[in-house]
Amino acid sequence: MVGGRRDKRVNSDFHRIRRLPPYVFEQVNKLKAQARARGDDIIDFGMGNPDMPTPPHIVQKLIETVRDTRTSRYSASRGIQGLRRAQGAYYARRFGVKLNPETEIVATLGSKEGFANMAQAITGPGDVILVPNPTYPIHEFGFIMSGGVIRHLPASTDSAFMSSLSRAVKHSVPKPSALVLNYPANPTALVAGLDFYREVVGFAKKHDLIVLSDLAYAEIYFGEEPPPSILEVPGAMDIAVEFTTLSKTYAMPGWRMGFAVGNERLIGALSRVKSYLDYGAFTPIQVAAAAALNGPQDCIDEIRGIYRRRRDCLVDSLTRSGWPIPAPEATMFAWAPIPDMFAHLGSLEFSKLLLEQASVAVSPGVGFGEYGEGYVRIALVENEQRIRQAARNIRKFLAESAKSLHNVIPLASKATRTL
Repeated sequence: MVGGRRDKRVNSDFHRIRRLPPYVFEQVNKLKAQARARGDDIIDFGMGNPDMPTPPHIVQKLIETVRDTRTSRYSASRGIQGLRRAQGAYYARRFGVKLNPETEIVATLGSKEGFANMAQAITGPGDVILVPNPTYPIHEFGFIMSGGVIRHLPASTDSAFMSSLSRAVKHSVPKPSALVLNYPANPTALVAGLDFYREVVGFAKKHDLIVLSDLAYAEIYFGEEPPPSILEVPGAMDIAVEFTTLSKTYAMPGWRMGFAVGNERLIGALSRVKSYLDYGAFTPIQVAAAAALNGPQDCIDEIRGIYRRRRDCLVDSLTRSGWPIPAPEATMFAWAPIPDMFAHLGSLEFSKLLLEQASVAVSPGVGFGEYGEGYVRIALVENEQRIRQAARNIRKFLAESAKSLHNVIPLASKATRTL
């Protein structure tokens, strides 16, 4: 205590905490919590938190396994052998990629943990990392917390991306050491094809770049062609690691089960870091995860179908409400430009206003990077009835806002004429 007050200096000087900016989403989350405390019914499209039940056969395997007292002991940080083999089998049938479960696969506590610990494993102070913008925050802040320096690239798959990548490598000092990719993309829902990956792999090998590919939404797609893996490209295993998760594929977000697969040296580095930090996921969860990968896969089609119907409902109902929403090709998100009349507010203030006036929560685009300004991310985590209710709320909000602006503008014009 200092002068009768608690000395807060112990909490103010931590190096890694100082490097993190204020958490943009926390402002919306705080308002959301306050509204719910008042009894407001908030339609929450903010967090990408799947609301569907986990398929019964996966849950049953968990229950069956947890009754075996031997499974309560410490597990293995890189994942039990049966789970790693199951992930290898998934890659073989889905992408035609052969992986060695002993050296090229590690189970992670969700893909987010795997990504953050890979950043710890490969990043030294001052290392330059190339990261798309906008993107999922861990792609950037995992490296920032590890002492890296971020250089942003446009989150696209066109010639602008390769031009920016070339400039970044040419003009960065020191030379960049790693490149992050995320397709299908969170938050923009962009999808990459094999031609794009071939170009990236060729460039990365030429310039000695590590490539970290986040493929969390591999199974949430709405076109005829499923999203490919970068590891399908010949030579990609020399420089790339890919991260996947069961969270969206099998509606298992709280189970925290993911994978990193790819280059043996990089997987070995991740495994070594993890061996110091955790004992792996609870064994029954790993056994149930293996059952998900090895068992009937029709549940994936069912989950994808639910997201497709929600996407179609969202796009149709919000467009009818006066807010046109581009239809995403993949992921569980829509990346929506702010309506023109609110463009001057920015994504954070618009998100607050939408919550306060329409009881609808979305994620401000600026929370995914400065180039996300002007957009909001809408997660498909409410059922179709709730989506239609949100559209009705938004239609009323837009109509009242337009009326308010219509009443204000003539007054402003009259005042100008009298000056």
